[in-house]
Amino acid sequence: MMPAVPARSAQSRLEIHHDLGAVETIWRRLEADPGMVLTPYQRFDFSATWQRHVGARNGITPLIAVGYDAGAPVCLLPLGCRQVAATRQAEFLGGKHANFNMAIWRRDYGATATADAIEGLLAPLGDAVDALILLNQPECWNGLRNPLLLLPHSVSADPAYHGALMGDFEALLAARMSTSKRKKLRNRERALAQHGAVTFRRAETAEDAQSILAAFHDQKAQRMRELGVGNVFAEPGVAEFIAEAAAILPGREPVIELYALSTNDEIVATSAGVVAGGRFSTMFNSITRTATAQASPGQILLNRLVQSTCERDLHTFDLGVGEAQYKEIFCNDPEPLFDSFLPYSPAGRMIAAANRAAYAAKRAIKRNTMIWSTVQAARRWRTA
Repeated sequence: MMPAVPARSAQSRLEIHHDLGAVETIWRRLEADPGMVLTPYQRFDFSATWQRHVGARNGITPLIAVGYDAGAPVCLLPLGCRQVAATRQAEFLGGKHANFNMAIWRRDYGATATADAIEGLLAPLGDAVDALILLNQPECWNGLRNPLLLLPHSVSADPAYHGALMGDFEALLAARMSTSKRKKLRNRERALAQHGAVTFRRAETAEDAQSILAAFHDQKAQRMRELGVGNVFAEPGVAEFIAEAAAILPGREPVIELYALSTNDEIVATSAGVVAGGRFSTMFNSITRTATAQASPGQILLNRLVQSTCERDLHTFDLGVGEAQYKEIFCNDPEPLFDSFLPYSPAGRMIAAANRAAYAAKRAIKRNTMIWSTVQAARRWRTA
C-alpha cells in the first residue's frame, strides 16, 4: 500500500530544481533576508562548492526544493539525491563536512506552521525520491524551533553543544574557567613560547591559506592514523572543496575561515569555521604531533579564536558535533539534534526503517562507555 498523500494548502507549492545555477539567485536572496533562519552550512557558496568537488564525485545530484506559501518563498531545502540500488535517497548537501543541517526557513512561517502544513508542502518530493535521510538537524536555531520537528524523527547519534559569547573576553574567560585553570593556561603559553615567538593569525592572503591548509592536512593525517580511523579529509575532492571555500579572493569573505597558531615559522595548531547569523561554527582543527604538543597549542589557539569572535560581536560559538573534554569550557549549552527518516514509497519505508535502526544502534554504542572504549581500542590496534 502506498503511503497516504497529505492534503496540501491551495496556497502552498514546492518547486524542485536539479541545477544549482537555476536556483542561485533566489537562494542568495533568501540567505541575505533577515527574516530567514539558516545555519552557516546551508549557504549557497558552501553547498555549491561542496557539490562541485565532493558530491558530484560520489554520484550525488542536486535536489533543491523551494517552498512557497501565498506566493512568497518560505523555505529552501538544499538536498542532494543519490541512487542506492533501485531507490532514490535524498540528504542534505555537505555530507560529513556540515556539522548542522537545516532547511532555510522564513521565521514567521516556521514558527506557526502545523505538521499537516509542513507535510503537505513537502509532499511533491515523493515524485523525486523514495526517502529523505536528514541527519544532525538542530531542534532550535537562532530562536526558531525547527519545523521538521513536527514530523516523525529520532535523536541523533552524536550530541552537540554551543556557548554564548560576551563582548568582554576576559569576563567570559573568568566565567568559564577557574582561577587555577587560567593560571595553568598561562603557564602553558609560557612553555610554548620557549619554542619560539607565539603568534595567532587568521588567513588574510592566499599564501596564508595555503600554508595553514598544508599544516592542517599533515597534522590531521597523522592524528587519524593514530586513532585508526579513516581520514575524511583525504577522500576524493575534499581537499579541493576546502581550498576553494577557504580561498582569499578580492571583494568577498571566504566561505571557510582559517586560523593558525605558530611558534616562529612552525604552525602548531589550526582551526577553521563558518559564520552566519552571529554564530561561529568550528568545522575542523588540528594540532602538531611534535614535542610542542605538550604545551597544549590547541587549547591556546581555541582561546585566541574565541577572543577574536568576541571582538567581532558574534553572539554564539560552537565546536561542532560530538563530545570532547576540550569543548566543555566554551561550549557547555546542549544543542539537541535529531534525524528524520521520511519515506515516500514502499521501498522508501524499508530504507527509512533500516536507517532508523542503524543510527539507533550507533547511538546506543556511543552512549555505552565500555562498548565505545572497546571500539576505539580496536581501531588503534589495527593501525599499531
